[in-house]
Amino acid sequence: MSGKLIFVYNANSGKLHAYLDMVHKILSPKTYACNLCDITYGIFKEREEWKIFRQSSSREMEFLHIDEFQKQYASKFGHKFTFPIILVENKGALEVFVSTEELNRLKSPEELINLLEERN
Repeated sequence: MSGKLIFVYNANSGKLHAYLDMVHKILSPKTYACNLCDITYGIFKEREEWKIFRQSSSREMEFLHIDEFQKQYASKFGHKFTFPIILVENKGALEVFVSTEELNRLKSPEELINLLEERN
């Protein structure tokens, strides 16, 4: 299945939210609500192995926070997605590429990369 992958983090955009997320990751990592954030970003910056994969991939990718996704896609897609999620845009429709449940089971950037490569 080829098409743009849309990664939607279970977090809102903006510097304040980023700061609050960083503090949450430090103080209570087990209760942090976005495993996709955790896998692709450490506390302060993007994880190197994820960054290398993302930059070298030929697949078009878009990264959005919940508020950005809802603003950009809510009018077209009335779906009730759970977050985090990876969607694929296929012929004007959005389909689940990696579900919230699958993302929440992953433990590392390597596991996410392997999953994406298997499904490519």
